[in-house]
Amino acid sequence: MQITQCLHTAILVSNLEDAEHFYSNILGLSKVERSLKYPGVWYQIGDVQLHLIVDTTLSTHLQNPEKWGRNPHVAFSIANLDDAKTKLLEHNCPIQMSASGRAALFTQDPDGNIIELSQV
Repeated sequence: MQITQCLHTAILVSNLEDAEHFYSNILGLSKVERSLKYPGVWYQIGDVQLHLIVDTTLSTHLQNPEKWGRNPHVAFSIANLDDAKTKLLEHNCPIQMSASGRAALFTQDPDGNIIELSQV
């Protein structure tokens, strides 16, 4: 077997409207068309897609609430960490700076899914 590319990652969300607001308006991701019959939204990020799939019974809890990066998460490269931090705080999004000292922070979407933003 030879894996040649990552195509997408999927995140479960309980409320599609809240999730779309976070991923579209706060993170600024671009939606792509999808023709599936179950509720969700797809976003294109470079060569990879992020799929939001609705699960109204979703119950998220952190295995490690003190270190968000030690939980399942998706990581995005960003151009400016300070700008990202400012925007997240303006929208009352929780943030936790990376404990490693690198230029990265963690935030949570409305369902508590962890998102890492890393200035590379």
